[in-house]
Amino acid sequence: MTGVLAVAGGTASGKSTLAYALSRQCPETVALIHLDDHYVPAHDPLQGVWTVSADGHAVLDWNHPGSIDERAVTQAIDTAILRPGVLLVVVEGLFALSLPSVLGRAALRVYVETPDDIRLARKILRKIDTQRQDPRLSLCNYLQTGRDRHATHVAPTRAAADLILDGTTGETEMLVALMPLIAPVLTSPPGVCPARPGPRCFAP
Repeated sequence: MTGVLAVAGGTASGKSTLAYALSRQCPETVALIHLDDHYVPAHDPLQGVWTVSADGHAVLDWNHPGSIDERAVTQAIDTAILRPGVLLVVVEGLFALSLPSVLGRAALRVYVETPDDIRLARKILRKIDTQRQDPRLSLCNYLQTGRDRHATHVAPTRAAADLILDGTTGETEMLVALMPLIAPVLTSPPGVCPARPGPRCFAP
């Protein structure tokens, strides 16, 4: 039976880095789903949760789980599970441990924990590199809504994780820590789903 691994964590915690690294290690047997690809349309004000950016514009609230299209997420997971050769479906995103559509399917659950200051610095650098965004706007948005959204919707989901990874380490270290959790799925005979393990925490 195909397993589902949910990987959550704050913005720029390292969850996408981990997910990509895993898919590169096992490209034939691991399917990757990014929750970032399943937000409701940003141009439709009748869907999702909206907020006002620090520059005064009404925008979709990317930091609220209500802005995710759960129907699309459900369809993506169920389609990936049925894909021939896939043993593990990895669902990564801010709300991977809070959305019912993911939690109801994920027997394996990971939270990537990274200090807030490091996450913020990574996010600002990424915004500069990819969007040429003014760092002042990034910081104002963080203070206005981002920090509170993380505390309300993301950080508490740490309690649902089977394994907590240190996002300040490299992808190799995170993969080494993750492998004992997912190895039973990647090596299970067809039709056999291993029992969900108890919580474990990896420290560098």
